[in-house]
Amino acid sequence: MLDDIKKTLWATADKLRANMDAAEYKHLVLGLIFVKYISDTFAARRAELTTRLTNPADDYYFPDGSLEDLAAELEDRDYYKEVNAFWVPEAARWESLRAAAKQPDIGKRIDEALTLIETENPKLKGILDKRYARAQLPDGKLGELVDLVSTIGFGDNPSTARDVLGQVYEYFLGMFASAEGKRGGQFYTPASIVKTLVAVLSPHSGKVYDPCCGSGGMFVQSEKFIEAHGGKIGDVSIYGQEANPTTWRLAAMNLAIRGIDFNLGREPGDTFTRDQHPDLRADFILANPPFNISDWWHGSLTGDPRWVYGDPPQGNANYAWLQHMLHHLKPTGRAGIVLANGSMSSSQNNEGAIRAAMVEADVVEVMVALPGQLFFNTQIPACLWFLVKQKTQRKSEVLFIDARKLASMISRVQSELTDGVIERIAGTVAAWRGETTNTVRPEPVEGQSEYTDIPGFCRSVKLAEIAQHGHVLTPGRYVGAEEVEDNDEDFATKMQQLTEKLGEQMAKGAELDQLIRAKLGGLGYEF
Repeated sequence: MLDDIKKTLWATADKLRANMDAAEYKHLVLGLIFVKYISDTFAARRAELTTRLTNPADDYYFPDGSLEDLAAELEDRDYYKEVNAFWVPEAARWESLRAAAKQPDIGKRIDEALTLIETENPKLKGILDKRYARAQLPDGKLGELVDLVSTIGFGDNPSTARDVLGQVYEYFLGMFASAEGKRGGQFYTPASIVKTLVAVLSPHSGKVYDPCCGSGGMFVQSEKFIEAHGGKIGDVSIYGQEANPTTWRLAAMNLAIRGIDFNLGREPGDTFTRDQHPDLRADFILANPPFNISDWWHGSLTGDPRWVYGDPPQGNANYAWLQHMLHHLKPTGRAGIVLANGSMSSSQNNEGAIRAAMVEADVVEVMVALPGQLFFNTQIPACLWFLVKQKTQRKSEVLFIDARKLASMISRVQSELTDGVIERIAGTVAAWRGETTNTVRPEPVEGQSEYTDIPGFCRSVKLAEIAQHGHVLTPGRYVGAEEVEDNDEDFATKMQQLTEKLGEQMAKGAELDQLIRAKLGGLGYEF
């Protein structure tokens, strides 16, 4: 049902945008969805309060009040804040906007509604993008978009409503990433990759940091992981940074609606030149930095203390990202980073030397090769780096996992990692670390209570062997070929059968040769 709603919404929204660029239109759509969500959750809380205030058996019972008194009581902000619901002023409530959808000043009204919401909810101050009055849409299209968003029902259950909103957001971000091409997709990480990072890192408590947080997907998935494993979202502190102003706003909205306390810095800014959290040392870092960016360098970065393992090349930021994240880890911290495959083997412009220094310092923990076609907007093959500041087990070893063949196609051009594959990867890492039982995974992962190398899938490799391979970290180089199926013959048996078959065919070939010679001899040919 929800899938049908999402597809209908996208088809209609895409049609409405006329000639507007998808990158611009995205924020109009997602901003309205945000207002609809907070209005729906406000209305649901208001309906619940109405029932409770008029029920003599309820602690909230409001005796002897007139209808006017009851209406005034329902406007008490504390009732909403105590359940983490946004207080929405009357002029900003969805029904007020919907009633004015056909008015020529609907854009101005939406901007004013957003200003009111910010005033009432200080966490959003300066966050909401008030661009509706100047939106370059044909007459009437903005009103049609309001009517379209009105069809999204978030329901009465706040938890369910957040999930519906999250799925609608995720779907729209993915579709916009596809429509925008490369530039848009750098802000969107497919859900299955985020789930894999989160499952391997297990960010159940402490400080969680994403230095290129996009719309906040890493944080939202971390929240789901914590709740699924019996933890409380208050057990983690969220820190992020994002250079793109509109995407920075989306991240704040994404976190605010979930009641997650966050610090995304004072403003959007470049992570390298305007680090918003210079003193942060995080327990967990999850990140999908833009691949292979060439215009990141600034002269002020020369000799930066983050470049512990060598100066990153000015024409590619991959090794700047890796070192930035190591710099911001606690001694006991772990980081998971998505990068282009080239980062595992490149030796250009000092990259090979930096990688060798990182390997020899034993800060590389796990390398995972990913399948192709996971991203909406690029066919560049990607991998996952898992880094640690100080290893407490498996010292001088790196775990290599080759997941290139484990994708499931969800469309002609799109693939994903299923939950089963993600659990297999996470279970393998947990077993390798000796973490089959802990507070995050109370039960041993099925089939992975004790780590073993699996040819074609995973192998634990000593640093000395990695050095022999020039410190290249491509998993396919180390995990070997897959074993034959259980019902296949072993190598010796199969070799014997092939040898016997070859002998039979050679004998037949000799017979044919004699026959041909005899026939040709009968025709007067001599050999």
